[in-house]
Amino acid sequence: MKAITPSANDVPVVHLRPPRGWFSLNLRDLWQYRELIYFLTWRDLKVRYKQTLLGALWAVLRPFMTMVVFSIFFGELGKVPSENLPYPVFAYTGLLPWELFATALTVASHSLVNNRHMITKIYFPRVILPMASILAGVVDFLIASVVLAGIMLYFGTPLAGPVWPVIFFLLLTLITALGVGLWLAALNVMYRDINYITPFLSQFWLLITPIAYGSSLVPESWRILYALNPMVGVVNGFRWALLGMESGAPGPMMWVSVLVSLLLLVSGLIFFRRMERQFADMV
Repeated sequence: MKAITPSANDVPVVHLRPPRGWFSLNLRDLWQYRELIYFLTWRDLKVRYKQTLLGALWAVLRPFMTMVVFSIFFGELGKVPSENLPYPVFAYTGLLPWELFATALTVASHSLVNNRHMITKIYFPRVILPMASILAGVVDFLIASVVLAGIMLYFGTPLAGPVWPVIFFLLLTLITALGVGLWLAALNVMYRDINYITPFLSQFWLLITPIAYGSSLVPESWRILYALNPMVGVVNGFRWALLGMESGAPGPMMWVSVLVSLLLLVSGLIFFRRMERQFADMV
């Protein structure tokens, strides 16, 4: 039996060229590599809980224990107003998207450095790495959401209505996390002290986000400036969608936060794609 060897004309040729200009994003590549996004997300999810004692319970313990601390010091001792809601429900509803965002910043900033063996050997859109690491956190979010349902049931807090708007605010959380994560991931390749800056950034960002307190405490003249923090719109949106808090209803503050989130995503994509050609040499 005679073996048939393909001729040079039968072998597909792929030409790899660096992007031209600042606005060449090549987002079409994400669809072509969609299966890689799925497998990397699944890999990151398995690695996160591999050889852990409590496994997926870590997705619940962090926001739950933070809620307990906030409830004691801010709710009981500080008497921080929670707009006629049980303070544990108030705090945990804000911590739910925050934990997704904070975890996403950490894993996205390390995604390129931790996968240097892939970057230096094969071609694929590098933006897939921070994207997959962020998407893996959605599973933690879903697990923690079950605990929120239990807390609301315990305190007798009903849902404000249909929960479908939560999908929009979950998407806004992911957009914000990806935008900031792309900046941190690209900068971490060039400057490794980003590893030390990221935890400080998360702690500072937590304090300026209305989680332990409500945005109604912010003076009205400062609220638009305050809304430049995109997580303000996310946290207020979650509380409005789930608990019906009037202070979180869509308005000027919400749209300012949405605009900043989109600006972070677009600028992060542009900067990331611009620096992508240097990753293999510097990582």
